[in-house]
Order: sequence, then C-alpha cells, then structure tokens
Amino acid sequence: MKTRSFLFILMSGHIAMAQVGKTKEYDTTRRIQDVEGIVVNGLRAKDAPNNTLVTKTTLNSKNFGQDMPTLLEFTPSVVTTSDAGAGIGYSGLRIRGVDASRINVTINGVPVNDPESHDVYWVNMPDLVGSVENIQVQRGVGSSTNGAAAFGASVNIKTNNLRTDPYARIDLSGGSFGTLRGTLSAGTGLLNKRFSLDARVSEIRSDGYLDRATSNLKSMGLTATYLTDKSVWKAVVLTGQERTYQAWYGTPESRYRGDSLGMLDYAARNGLSAEETTNLLTSGRTYNYYTYAGQVDNYNQDNYQLHFIHQLSPQLNFNAAAHYTYGRGYYEEYRNSEDLADYGLTPVVMGGDSIFNTDLIRRRWLDNHFIGLVYGLNYQYNSKLKFTLGGAANRYTGAHFGELIWAQYASNSQIYDRYYDNDALKSEVSSYLKTNYQKNGLDLTLDLQYRGIAYQFLGVDQVSGVLTDVTQNVNYHFFNPKMSIAKNMGAHNLFGSFGIANREPVRRDFRESTPANRPLSERMFDTELAYRFEKGKLNVQTNLFLMYYQNQLVLTGQINDVGGYTRTNVDKSYRTGLEMEFAYQFLSKLRFQAATSLSQNKVLNFVEFVDVYLDDAPYYTQIQIEHGTTDLAFSPNFIQTLGLQYAPLERLSLTLQSKYVSRQFLDNTSDVKRSLDPFTFTNFSCNYQVKQKFARSFELGFLVNNLFNAQYANNGYTFSYMYGGQTTTENFYYPQAGRHFLLKMSIQF
Repeated sequence: MKTRSFLFILMSGHIAMAQVGKTKEYDTTRRIQDVEGIVVNGLRAKDAPNNTLVTKTTLNSKNFGQDMPTLLEFTPSVVTTSDAGAGIGYSGLRIRGVDASRINVTINGVPVNDPESHDVYWVNMPDLVGSVENIQVQRGVGSSTNGAAAFGASVNIKTNNLRTDPYARIDLSGGSFGTLRGTLSAGTGLLNKRFSLDARVSEIRSDGYLDRATSNLKSMGLTATYLTDKSVWKAVVLTGQERTYQAWYGTPESRYRGDSLGMLDYAARNGLSAEETTNLLTSGRTYNYYTYAGQVDNYNQDNYQLHFIHQLSPQLNFNAAAHYTYGRGYYEEYRNSEDLADYGLTPVVMGGDSIFNTDLIRRRWLDNHFIGLVYGLNYQYNSKLKFTLGGAANRYTGAHFGELIWAQYASNSQIYDRYYDNDALKSEVSSYLKTNYQKNGLDLTLDLQYRGIAYQFLGVDQVSGVLTDVTQNVNYHFFNPKMSIAKNMGAHNLFGSFGIANREPVRRDFRESTPANRPLSERMFDTELAYRFEKGKLNVQTNLFLMYYQNQLVLTGQINDVGGYTRTNVDKSYRTGLEMEFAYQFLSKLRFQAATSLSQNKVLNFVEFVDVYLDDAPYYTQIQIEHGTTDLAFSPNFIQTLGLQYAPLERLSLTLQSKYVSRQFLDNTSDVKRSLDPFTFTNFSCNYQVKQKFARSFELGFLVNNLFNAQYANNGYTFSYMYGGQTTTENFYYPQAGRHFLLKMSIQF
C-alpha cells in the first residue's frame, strides 16, 4: 500500500549561518554573501570522494521536465527506474543497489522520506529541480541525518540561493509521448535590504511510454524571506498535486520477449479473460495490464514551514525550523471476482443461489499529518575546533482506509463504505553532537547520534487480501556513531570513515506480521577508504567500501502467521566494492568524464521459501531451498558511465553520455532465469544560448534519450510456485522507451 508524507521546502533547520550581520552598516552585497553563507553543515557531510555534488548548472542543462531520479542518472553507482518508461511519473533510484526506503533524503536538512514506509515518492515533487541550487549524493552511512537513518546513501538537496535582483523566468519543454512542461518563476529580489518574495508554478503532462501511463503533475510554491541585522526569517507555503495512471503491474516476461505461445500459456495459468488476453497479445512493448479508465493514483499535499536563524555571537549561531505537511489521496482499482467476505460483506442470494464473489471498484486512502521541529546550535571554539549540537522532534499521524465505490453485487454495502480502517501514530526524537578539528591539512570528525522511535497503529487492514487485526505498538532506541579522518596534501587527499547505522522495520513489515514474529531492526557497519588527486586539468578519485549488515530485511518468499509474504531478517550480508571517477579537460572545449562501480553484494546462507499447491486440503504448503551464498537483488556488480562535453562555439554545448549496467537479479537466489539482462543506453543533448537583447538570457535545448534505440528494462519482480511436481516462475519487467526526444526553451528577464 502506498503511504507517504513529504516535506517540500525551500529553507530548513539544521543550517548554520556564517556571520549574518555584524553591524547595521554593512552593504547589500555583504548581506547577500552572508545569507548565501548558510550551509547544511549540521547534516551535509564534508566534501569527500564518496560524495558527488550536482550543481545548479548541471541540473538546468539536463532539466527537460523529467523526474529528479532521471536527472541523477549518471551519478556514480546510481541506477534509476521509471514505471511509465520515459522518466516522468513514478520514477525511483537505487544507489549501490540500495533501494529508496534505505536512502535518506533531506531538503535543506528536513526529512523527505515517508515516516512509515521510508520511501520517497518523487512524483509528488514535480519540477523540484526548478527550486534547487545543488544536490549532494553521499554513498555510505554519511553524516547524522533527520528522519530514517541513511542505510546506504543520502541525498541532500539545497534549494535556491537568495537573489539580489528581481527576475522572471519561463521554462517550456515538450516532445515524445505528448510530454509538455511549463514553469513560471519570479522574484522581487531584495527589497530595502530586508525582504524578498519568490514564487513558482509548474505543470507537467505526459502520455507515458506504456499504454495509458499518463501523468498530470502540478506544483506551486511561495517563499517569503525577511532579514534583520542578526537573523533570517523564512516562511514557505507549497502545494503539489499528482494524478498518474497506474503502470505498477509490470509486463509479463513472455510479452516483454514477444513469445506468443508463452503469452497464451501465461493467460491460461493466470485466468485472464478474453479481453485481457487480447490486450496481452496485441499491445507490444507498451503493454499495460490495466484498462479501467479510473485506474489512477491521485494525491495532494500542502506544506507549511517557518524557519529562523539567529547569530547569538561571533562564535555561536542557532537555527530552527517548524514544519507541517498535510497529505491526502488514494489509488483506485478495478478488481475482478473479489470474495465478498474479504470486504466484510455477506453473500448475495439471487433466485435461491448464493453469490460469493463480485467485480468491484475500490479506493485505498491515506490521510496524514506530519509536524515537527528541527534545530541546530553551532559553536566555533577557535579556528581549529567547532561543535554542532542538533536534533529533531517529529510526530506523524496517518489514517489508512479503503472505500468501496462500486460493486456488481453490493450485498449489504453502501457507496464509500470503508472495508478497512486503521490509524498510525509515529513519534521520533533525535539528537546528535558533532565535533570537528582541523589543523595543518588534517580534518577529524566525530559524530554521535541518538534516535528514539515510538510507533503504533490500530484497527484492521487487508493482508494478502484478508481483513486482519494489525494492532501493534513498538519502541526503538538507536545509537549511530560515525567518525572520519581526512588529510589534504596539496593535490592529494586521503579520506577514511567508519559508521554504524540502525534502522527500524517499515510499515509493511509490521502490517504483515504479529508481535510473535515481528522482524528485528537492521544494523549496518560502513567503512570507506578513499584517495583523490586533483591538479590542473585532471581529477581522479577512488573509493573502497565495505557495508556489512546484521539482520538485513530481504524477501525470502516465506509466509508468516498472518499469511503475508513479509520480509525476513538474514543474519549476515554485505556490499563491498570500488568506485572510481576520472575527469580530464582536453584543451578548453572538450571534457571527458568516466565513473566505474565494481562491487560484490552478497547474502550468506540464503534460504528460499517456495509455495507448493496441493489438490486437497490444506491446498498449499511451503518448502525450503538452501542456496548458500547468493547475490543481493537489484545489485549490479558493474556500472560504467562515460561522458563527453564539447563546446565548439562560445554559446553552444554538446553532451554525449553513455551508461552500462550489468545483470541484476530480481530476487536473492542468483538464478539467471530471474534477472534483468545487462543494458546500455546513450543520451545526447544540445544547449544553445541565443544572442539577443530583449531578455537577460534565452536558451534553447534539444535532448535525445536512448540515442541508439536500446531495448531494455531497468526494473522488475518475480515469484515462483510448484504444482504437480513442476516449478513455475513468473517474471515481470518494466520496459523503457526506445529513442525519444525533448525540446526546451528558457527565457529569463
């Protein structure tokens, strides 16, 4: 079930201000420099070889309206996904094979991950890049963060810097699959050296690559900033709305590979109707299982923030941010031949016959509130030693309920009857103390964090299609220490770090279990050793890492005592590898870049559980298969990116980027028959600054995605079962669009 709550903010807590306003006489330029000195030093890690900083210039050159994960596609060790196949709508990313629920995302230090699922739904933040100054992608445990612990990576987003002068900007783009994007942004600049107001409205529409995989995305933001001699106040109100047609089901392997006989077998095994079978046979690579016109995901969110930064003394400053997010929405589904009892309904009697099943339409809702306060106190003891004390207190309430809006046989139900209804309450407090010492090129950091979580939810929910009491209450206390050492020797830089991260299970792990078989929390030990050389036109950096897990939660196929295929703790697993980056500036017009990720990602002693269906009661059981040491799912051993940037003219920039991703397994069995084939794709873009006099800047852009028309899938899932002594495996894939293009025009006044 989809659960989410997002903070979509332009300024936040855990930020330190560099000398805001020592006297009333300092000029506007100095004031702006002071405000731009705000850094996310409480949460954002120092520059290190396992970090990548994506600048505003890079983001703008790539921004044709696609989702944020697509814009980060060529960041080291990143693999992106797109349900609709064209990078607009439901998109996601993995870093070092780590999924979205283990990647900590913050916007200026405020957590974005949903408190229950830990996921990040980028679809709720359309055109976010229009409000972003830069993004730091950190691989590994990273610095202390608000929200769920970084369990493999962090994405720290910093929003736009304050602008001195008034401005207005129009961004328009469009292209393949009916894609259209319009963004209007404007700001007053700094008025009377005190006040500024910025606004942005965006709308993005796309038909998607897959059939009916449409997206209608809207967002609006308003930010007001007020400066005093020693303080900064910032208020932000933002709204977002998304309506996307579902493309979650995936494409059966036989359809993906064009196997007609395999499609007929699949249709027979899974009881597809004549209409569903025709759709399967005739749709091609753009197949979408869903055909009901209202099969949509519809979600709205409103965000309110108030931020305060104050200079207490030349050595001491304080910052705090109060935030509130209200999110509500549903996804709608047409369901065939559902059991009336699963919805708390009695059989329907017609002409002496009892009807136990019905076609129906349902909506699964989330109505949530996320409120909290983040803070930081920064003390510079002397030129070498500084301390940061920070933390957060957040409270989340979420109402989860399902509604019936139509049924062929309604039984004793009424329209909008709630067939399940449960509430969740999650409270979190965290605090950290960070100490940093610098002398003669040596940089030492000690970072100690405590997280306390209290989580409970009440009522009943659907687990594997059955109404189940899921009332639970659980508390966690985590200690997450980190330390790092860096030595700067001119062109050479050495870096090492060690950190421990603990993470609580997510909502689904609780919902599909009972206190008797509740999964344990996860723990990771992360070691990073890196070297960087930077001199003149050459930049080389390498990073060795070992991420060792205790009780990592993975899918094994095991059914628990409430009938759910829940995730199970595996005792030992690890990720280890080498990341290398190389960049060289040839002459003044040509730049070459490359990033290589080599890794091993293993589960020790993996045991798979497989359903065995029987002809007589109990009708099914499970068997165990011991696989020994296997590969972690969705963790490629080799990722390679190559890029060329060429500027033949002063105002013209050409970019060619290519990416290779090795085989990814769909589960943890290392079975090649349950895997994503290796794939390679290449993108080409062209940006041209038009010389003119009517605007401050006028830019035209052209992007060709998948230049050589590669046919590939970057995501999928699998399940297997046995019947009559035969094992059947069903693989599903998410095909990506072949060659397609986008055009853009940007005008700034």
